[in-house]
Amino acid sequence: MRHSTPLPFDANDKPVIWTVSVSRLSDLFRDITLEYDSLATIEPINLGFDEAAKHIRERLATERCDAVISAGSNAAYLKGRLSVPVVIAKFSGLDVMQALARARRVSDRIGIITYQERLSELAEFSSTFGFDVAQRTYVTEEDARAQINDLKAAGIKAIVGAGLITDLAEEAGLTGVFVYSAASIRHAFDDALEMARLTQLESNRSRARGAVVTDTLRAKHGINDLRGDSAAMETVRQSVVLYAKSPATVLIQGETGCGKELVAQAIHREAPRTLGQNRPFVAVNCGAIAESLLESELFGHEEGAFTGARRGGHAGLFEAANRGTLFLDEIGEMPLTLQTRLLRVLEEREVVRVGGTRPIPVNVRIISATHCDLEQRVREGRFRADLFYRLAVLRLRLPPLRARAEDVLPLAEWSLKNALASLGARPHPNLHAEMTACAPLLQRYDWPGNVRELRNLTERLALFLAAEPLQALTPAFVLSVAPELAARPIADAPVGMELAKPAPTERVSEVLARFGGRRDAAADYLGISRTTLWRKLKAEG
Repeated sequence: MRHSTPLPFDANDKPVIWTVSVSRLSDLFRDITLEYDSLATIEPINLGFDEAAKHIRERLATERCDAVISAGSNAAYLKGRLSVPVVIAKFSGLDVMQALARARRVSDRIGIITYQERLSELAEFSSTFGFDVAQRTYVTEEDARAQINDLKAAGIKAIVGAGLITDLAEEAGLTGVFVYSAASIRHAFDDALEMARLTQLESNRSRARGAVVTDTLRAKHGINDLRGDSAAMETVRQSVVLYAKSPATVLIQGETGCGKELVAQAIHREAPRTLGQNRPFVAVNCGAIAESLLESELFGHEEGAFTGARRGGHAGLFEAANRGTLFLDEIGEMPLTLQTRLLRVLEEREVVRVGGTRPIPVNVRIISATHCDLEQRVREGRFRADLFYRLAVLRLRLPPLRARAEDVLPLAEWSLKNALASLGARPHPNLHAEMTACAPLLQRYDWPGNVRELRNLTERLALFLAAEPLQALTPAFVLSVAPELAARPIADAPVGMELAKPAPTERVSEVLARFGGRRDAAADYLGISRTTLWRKLKAEG
């Protein structure tokens, strides 16, 4: 369907389209937008590449967008980093011929630079019509600049290309001939409208099937909660967007406190609607539930299956997560007997409740996580090899906080502001300067509890700061509240020697008793997760 016969949208539910460009393409986008004003809510975003990706991801956390339109290298960059559909505006063969004709008026020697791929038909066209055209490709802006300088040195006077190419050509003193036509941009807008219609139809079908779930089964965190500007975290975010497009199983590996469930929720939320964006997200910690209960929790049970079984039976978590995502945290702690049952469910896509015989079809995406070396456990015979490879079609290893020291300070400042806000307190106007003064103290610490430990520390600091509003956030004050930061950093340990962690002054069971049996409070005090607390209690016997 093209612009000549558009299908009208409900006036109250017009699709939302964002155009992204930093070049002269913006002017063409703006002109075409006027023609589509009655069909869609269209907004220009005059940013490119990483800036555009971050801006859009932040806005998608609270705003709706049905499609993004961009072109060239900018569009290719965004397509692999956003969950929203990216429509790539493409120039036609007619556009190329018209642009070459305009360039010919300037010079007989013409260059054309395209993103990644050459135009295969151009050589035949050039020989047929007697055009002397030098064809080049580029990937990055540096590539494009180098190609333009090379063509200029060869005597080329006019260069045909997209917005980036023409801007750089004119910067080099050459004539830039813009290749896109209004007709090609209209095609991109039509494609975006069609994509928005398909998205809307799928959303309506989901509602008709009762796919809207209660908040207790929703993933509450998205890609914007994966904070940090380090290269390592940008790689994690790119992996999240990429993996979200596939229904394959994902294994997330990382130390305690790295945010494995946060990443799992982000993958679920970034997924297209057909893969589970608005579907259930159900999480279970395989290491925190006794084996006898875990089987019933996962697979459900029939009435009378065991003493205490719920009357009428009980649907398990696989059924609860049907057509959505089931997150199996600490999968390495799952007993071997249950591993066998899990493997069968994954292979057969059906579950049989405990005490039952009737198979129940389930369509569930599995995301699992572990802090341990599962491959080592496979070699030791503690984890099934066939299940490991079934769970690890896609793999993602999260970096520990100590491996991205540049993220420590902004994470600490952000967490402290949130912690103060939750206590109804305002941060000092000079909080950023005070945090910067504490940077050496925070960055040389090893953070064995990773981001969770950092968050716990800022909550502790916020409590003291809220109680003493005039207290400055100095390194000495931070050390008085968090003396563990004075511990010898792991970087100072001799090569080849692991730094021994200081022995706790109390047994974990004593700490738990001091907090009245409240495991969450005891875990926060010790700077560990509830799962680690459970394991330590089990080890103490």
